[in-house]
Amino acid sequence: MSKTTAAETLELRPVDLDDPKYYIHRELSLLSFFKRVLAMSGDPNVPALEKLRFLTICSQITDEFFEIRVAGLKQRIKLDLARPRPDRLGQVEALHRINETVNKMVKEQYRTLNDTVLPLLETHEVKILKRDDWSKKTRKWARDHFEEQVAPVLTPVGLDPAHPFPRVLNKSLNMIVSLEGKDAFGRSCDHSVVPVPRCLPRLIKVPKKITGGEHDFVLLSSVIHAFVDQVFPGMKIKGCHQFRVTRNADLWVEEEEVEDLLSALKGELFSRRYGDAVRLEVASNCPKKDVQLLQAQFDLTDEDVYRVDGPVNLHRLDRIYALVDRPDLKFPVFVADLPVELVGDSFERLSRGDVLLHHPYQSFAPVVELVRQAAEDPHVLAIKQTVYRTGANSPFVEALVKAARSGKEVTAVVELRARFDEAANIDLATQLQDAGANVVYGVVGFKTHAKMLLIVRREGNKLKRYAHLGTGNYHVGTARAYTDFSLMTAREEITHDVHQIFMQLTGLGRAQALKRLKQSPFTLASWLIERLEFEMAEAKAGRKASVIMKANSVSDPEMIRALYRASQSGVKIELIVRGICCLRPGIPGVSENINVRSVVGRFLEHSRIYYFYAGGAKEVYCASADLMVRNLHRRVEACFPLVDPDLKDRVIEEGLKSYLDSPNGAWSLNTDGTYERVAPVDGDPVESAQEAILTKWSEI
Repeated sequence: MSKTTAAETLELRPVDLDDPKYYIHRELSLLSFFKRVLAMSGDPNVPALEKLRFLTICSQITDEFFEIRVAGLKQRIKLDLARPRPDRLGQVEALHRINETVNKMVKEQYRTLNDTVLPLLETHEVKILKRDDWSKKTRKWARDHFEEQVAPVLTPVGLDPAHPFPRVLNKSLNMIVSLEGKDAFGRSCDHSVVPVPRCLPRLIKVPKKITGGEHDFVLLSSVIHAFVDQVFPGMKIKGCHQFRVTRNADLWVEEEEVEDLLSALKGELFSRRYGDAVRLEVASNCPKKDVQLLQAQFDLTDEDVYRVDGPVNLHRLDRIYALVDRPDLKFPVFVADLPVELVGDSFERLSRGDVLLHHPYQSFAPVVELVRQAAEDPHVLAIKQTVYRTGANSPFVEALVKAARSGKEVTAVVELRARFDEAANIDLATQLQDAGANVVYGVVGFKTHAKMLLIVRREGNKLKRYAHLGTGNYHVGTARAYTDFSLMTAREEITHDVHQIFMQLTGLGRAQALKRLKQSPFTLASWLIERLEFEMAEAKAGRKASVIMKANSVSDPEMIRALYRASQSGVKIELIVRGICCLRPGIPGVSENINVRSVVGRFLEHSRIYYFYAGGAKEVYCASADLMVRNLHRRVEACFPLVDPDLKDRVIEEGLKSYLDSPNGAWSLNTDGTYERVAPVDGDPVESAQEAILTKWSEI
């Protein structure tokens, strides 16, 4: 009797693709990504200061994870509001596993800091001087600094009936001090809290004349700890320990119930500082009774407490990277390529054909220049742009303000709810309104996440449209650190679609059929499934069928089921997923034709690319949308085709093939949800995908 293949077994025993064993929990998958970022700090190929930077990045993203994901989970548990997940892991159990995972990760963070990164930096004469190692000269300098720069702005609060526990700001540095004795009024007090003002730098550079070192630093927490007795004259200091509280920072506004979204969000921003506590970080040597006092104050359990062997906020150490001018301890400097053909008249160039840019390897300047020229060109009548994140002093906002003041029709679709950028977006919306631009905040219930720019220009007796579409934000800072694709085009069928989407965002009416773009929340999800079904039909007919998808996250259950069905049909599927991936590859009869790879490197992988073999036509689309429920069903997103054959080939080569060919910097997702580094074999490229692309554009 012949052996039965997996596909034949599948036909005999249909698989329930809703079975929770086929899905990875979203938050646990995200924590796996954090671990991959953390692993960069221990990578021998990463320069010393870059190792420190990866540690601080890991700290920052973990903060945000607690502020949003853990805070939301705790809130749902408290209110007994279940959120169905395809993995069906209970919320209480999920929280337990999250805390367990983060505890291990935090211990690894500080072990790496203390045993690897700081000793390595010391060999290069970059030092954080510990309090116990200060020389007499350093101690005197530190005392003077404390008395002159720190003590005058400290406000210690004794904990007694007349002095309730102070309001502790989200993620602020604080000291809990245990005391003995009586004060000037004869009061005895066991404990005091010293909130450390945010105006004080957490990292202090010691003058070279004091230590002889060019790059010697002390931590503000160490300085306060050393001289805290001066804050409590006549009292005996029994202990002084740093702590930090992380709070729920998610903003909640019932959009349909407010008349002015901007004003409503302004009111919510202040409350973010004092949301419910979700995590307590304390010094590892803090006495248990002091920790219990803090737990009781913030209503936190033992699982919510994280003891750290170092500063409670590692993210503040990123200042060292900026303050230490040591190119030999950082990634080599590179200058982004600026194609010569893009210097000059942007409109004339786009009239000759599409332009594709791959950031950060290629400069973001041509996109900025397009808007700048549009603002100054007397033939330009209108400019429309979506704004999700732009950064401070944005040249895009400057150009839009200039255009509006010169009488052009300027429309900005500003997404006020871009998480942690709400305040900045409120400010720029106000700037644009004051300049006379039309400012709208998108559609109630749907974040506007599409990256689109449209310019309308009079040329002779006709109006011609020019557009920019991207996978990343209009942010010159992230364009130097995130990998993204930009398409600038004057193709009528594409610019028509961009115009139609802007009409939806600013006006009313039913969605009109688009010629080439796919759009969330209307057509993108169904189109992706249609393309997968086409590949399935090709595979069943015995023809080549292949799909490659590159995204930040894959968690939409409907899309995962479609990928499973495609795999069952014999379609070869490669997924390049930076962060969350709830799909389990390699399951016999379900996903044995799916491979999942994650790439972590110098730049943050951010581009979204969807490739289908399509019977040899090789369809390639770039998008602002990930394969998540929110992106496909609750946001306004744009997915655009690469029509020019040469540009299509470039995206396939640089955006997909490079990542599949090089093992360096790559991790492979196992069926059990764990990741392991891809092992190189003889003949594999020495460079990582990012390094290879960087080399390519540096040599052109």
